[in-house]
Amino acid sequence: MKSPLKGSNPDSTHDVLGIGFGPSNLALAIAIEESNAGRPPDQRIAARFLERQPRFGWHRGMLLDDATMQVSFLKDLVTLRDPASDYSFLCFLRERGRLIDFLNQKTLFPLRVEFHEYFEWAAERVRHLVSYDHDVLAVEPVRDETGTVTCFDVVCRDGGVGGRTVTRRARDLSIAVGLEPHVPPGTTLSERVWHTSQLLPRATELAAGAAPVRRAVVLGAGQSAAEAVDFLHRAFPEAEVCAVFAKYGYTPADDSPFANRIFDPDAVDVYFGAPSEVKQSLFDYHRSTNYSVVDMELIEALYATAYQEKVTGRQRLRFLNVSRIRDVGARADGSLDVVVEYLPTGQERILNADVLVYATGYRPRDPAALLGEAAKVCLRDDGDAIRVTRDHLVETAPDVTAGIYLQGGTEHTHGLTSTLLSTTAVRAGEIHRSLLERRRARTGAAAAQYGP
Repeated sequence: MKSPLKGSNPDSTHDVLGIGFGPSNLALAIAIEESNAGRPPDQRIAARFLERQPRFGWHRGMLLDDATMQVSFLKDLVTLRDPASDYSFLCFLRERGRLIDFLNQKTLFPLRVEFHEYFEWAAERVRHLVSYDHDVLAVEPVRDETGTVTCFDVVCRDGGVGGRTVTRRARDLSIAVGLEPHVPPGTTLSERVWHTSQLLPRATELAAGAAPVRRAVVLGAGQSAAEAVDFLHRAFPEAEVCAVFAKYGYTPADDSPFANRIFDPDAVDVYFGAPSEVKQSLFDYHRSTNYSVVDMELIEALYATAYQEKVTGRQRLRFLNVSRIRDVGARADGSLDVVVEYLPTGQERILNADVLVYATGYRPRDPAALLGEAAKVCLRDDGDAIRVTRDHLVETAPDVTAGIYLQGGTEHTHGLTSTLLSTTAVRAGEIHRSLLERRRARTGAAAAQYGP
């Protein structure tokens, strides 16, 4: 049997320990909190959530003042699971005194900054379940005297208490570490080369500097790219902003009613049970609902701006389509030489720029890298992807009774909604029910073992 690690307390084992505290684990925390409130103490789920940030934050670098959500406010943290929950976006608005004002807008899509405020409001209400400033260092299986993995020890650094190392033990884990910025191989980010996840803080620093911004280049053709182009064009009114992308033009997002059904909870059931070739077809057919696409309203606004500038003779907004960036070099003055290739002819041009923004998206974080030793007990499919059950539980070796739930990184099993907000509330409910069932099974097994 593995001995307890320094700082651990085996007598205080959590039923579930959440790693990461973005919207997914926040929704799970709320589901647990609401359920526990109606149960006697001995039937409640003992939960704890670990977050490496010092406070709740969700894509803070892209909280542009006028950017709106791309999903309905009804797809909040709770409504699709329990429309009567007082953790809903509408209850948040009522508490803030903005419910009627919001309704008068006649929109389903709140400002992104307002939805982030809603997340913060909800996170504060379950603050007692969260340990912020905790960076997970290792996850180690704990075996009992029979060799069965019954728990996991999660080793983390507590940044709030002198950086000491602490260990928390849990019977089940919920991994929800979100997405990580993706940039082309060989890219080095710097004060002048950013990913869009850094857009707001970096742009603020640049605006406060003494040197003027003459030209900004944005690489990418998705929603974040178009938003970055629009933002930089407005934030630096004397600068030229160049959008570089391999497409001929921005592709509008398909948010039509029938296509949007791919985000319905029932669609997860269909996707999960389908053969691999059907899964791939569904993914390919409906990429235009989410990947490398832009809201039509923003496309039209950018086009109108570019045309107006052409009419007035002062073109600051330029679109270098069917192009790619071949190289980036730094000059002695700190500016950049961005080599852009026009793909149909191979002709290259050099843009001297003050900033280059990579709007090249995000990728799910590899859960195996986080799990470390614990990843060895996870089973994999023929494509070397982690096998996951319908209730988001990782399939593990026969000698493992401890569980690992994945929230995100399951597009190969659960479809497009894996990394999106659309089914967050429903997924939290599914995982919560599974946790209750596993807790009852453990309690029953213990009762049978020791007798009356």
